[in-house]
Amino acid sequence: MSRVISKVLSPAMQLWLRSQVEEVATLNISIQGSDRQILKGHVPQVMLNSNQAIYQGLHLGEVQLKGENIRINIGQILRGKPLQLLESIRVSGEVAISNENLQSSISSALLGEGFKGLLETLLENQGISEPSELLASYEITWEGAYLDDSYFILQGKLTHNGVTNPLIIKAKLSLIPPQTLQLSDLKIQGIPNLNSYDMKALSVDLGSDVYINSFELDTDKLVCQGELLIRP
Repeated sequence: MSRVISKVLSPAMQLWLRSQVEEVATLNISIQGSDRQILKGHVPQVMLNSNQAIYQGLHLGEVQLKGENIRINIGQILRGKPLQLLESIRVSGEVAISNENLQSSISSALLGEGFKGLLETLLENQGISEPSELLASYEITWEGAYLDDSYFILQGKLTHNGVTNPLIIKAKLSLIPPQTLQLSDLKIQGIPNLNSYDMKALSVDLGSDVYINSFELDTDKLVCQGELLIRP
């Protein structure tokens, strides 16, 4: 390993990565490059392995990532400043999320907003006009999320006018590579006047920053391989 990597860059990158998460059990980084490249602010390759990281309340299992051709603020780092990305980078790798991870993440504000957005999209896809206004009259508490074979199941409580009913969303997950997640065999229970609807399949565009190569859903674990664009 080059002297610049071992003495300067590796500690700076460890500090930067740890600042991006609330907690992480293990974090291992491997950096490739020569002193000449690093001193020009160019990192040819970084490989990262982590386990049990928490990001904005989201609990992740095993994470293996690789980033290439990374531009960093090496001059500032040498003066003791924090590491910063100077350009967007596309990171490839694999992420595993278990049922235990999902359940631990259920109170995450980020996940809660995502579930609410998913429910609004599902209702709109079923022909419900103004789903956000409909849901605004309800209080939703999410209580559980888990995987069962190829299905994703979300459980909670929906309260309206002092009356609370169980809320259950169940959908079969599949991937249309590289950026579309499909939810089929949909069932939503707990929202009045909705159970009689013929639930249509829903395709969700994950956006241009995401490129998924494979998507494996076991009995209690999701393993996803692909690429993600990380912006400065």
